[in-house]
Amino acid sequence: MTEPRFLQIHTLHSYPAALLNRDDSGLAKRMPFGGATRTRISSQCLKRHWRVADGDFALSNIDGAADAIRSRNVVEREVIEPLKEVDGISEEVVKAVEDAFNVGVYGSGGTSESGRQPLLLGQPEVEYLQRKAREICAEHPDDAEAAGDVAALLFTAVRRNEERDNFVAFREQTTLPGGLVGALFGRMVTSDPGANIDAAIHVAHAFTVHREESESDYFSVVDDLQRDDEDAGAAHIGDMELTAGLFYGYVVVDVLGLASNLSGSRELAGDVMQRLVHLIATVSPGAKLGSTAPYAAADLMLIEAGSRQPRSLANAFRKPAEAQVNDAVSKLSDYLGKLDRCYGNGEARRMMSVEDCDLPGAQWLDCESLANWAAEATRSGKV
Repeated sequence: MTEPRFLQIHTLHSYPAALLNRDDSGLAKRMPFGGATRTRISSQCLKRHWRVADGDFALSNIDGAADAIRSRNVVEREVIEPLKEVDGISEEVVKAVEDAFNVGVYGSGGTSESGRQPLLLGQPEVEYLQRKAREICAEHPDDAEAAGDVAALLFTAVRRNEERDNFVAFREQTTLPGGLVGALFGRMVTSDPGANIDAAIHVAHAFTVHREESESDYFSVVDDLQRDDEDAGAAHIGDMELTAGLFYGYVVVDVLGLASNLSGSRELAGDVMQRLVHLIATVSPGAKLGSTAPYAAADLMLIEAGSRQPRSLANAFRKPAEAQVNDAVSKLSDYLGKLDRCYGNGEARRMMSVEDCDLPGAQWLDCESLANWAAEATRSGKV
């Protein structure tokens, strides 16, 4: 019996004629690997699509999961704006509380929008701020200086090293300070490192197992109201890059870290894991949705449960494979076998595949059964 500290999820997804993830120039993101340029999808892109996905397996539908907001304007729009509608509170008091809260949450540059970095705040933290702001304004409805001083004190805790601890009140008052998103993917708070949350789910950039395949798509737009006596031709012409590829994806779930971030709830961690498997398999990232319909389900998913340090199987594709699922699976199988010969097989493995294939030591399951297996391993700590 294996005690899974980590769940490793390996996938192969195939997309034709798509522009899944663009760089600052509007072209597909790329990376060099094994002497060949590959098309890639950033981890940020993948995580965002998983966390905002709707449907039966949406993370937001989990009972007990707190929502989160990533923004530079949480204080202004979620905390202060409701106070402006309250009678009897002067504008100066509201402004003093707003400035103190912005500095407390976003750091010394927080009084201007340009000085703030987008920050992830869990709904419990937002509600805590809302409650405290109401209380301060109610206590000092006409004294802006007093309101500002009290608001500033809310974010200061004197410790041995006399550091400012902007988020001490949040941690003491909430069980999921960064919401579900923070518990899963972590957060960094530059104004207070003590408020950082270590990510329990680690996501690699996906990349094509073969050399990049791309072309420039020339397109034109016809004006429906163009008259016969007007110049013939298109009303607009343009071009965009389209790519095709078979992508290798890799995700690691720190099971103990996930449970810890979820206030120790193994049950909630299992619910997250069950949904996450479905999301990774079926949710497609992509720009140009209307013109490329870049929707695809995984051709293959392998999940490994074990206690050893995780290791990617990306090196199976250091030498570019053919852009075919069978060839990619063959290289994956060969490389996994080589690792087993060197280090032994310390993981329990389950897999699903659209094609008829096998991987060393892996038992075949369908997607629903695979998700349930991963969820049960997370809840029970055993496979």
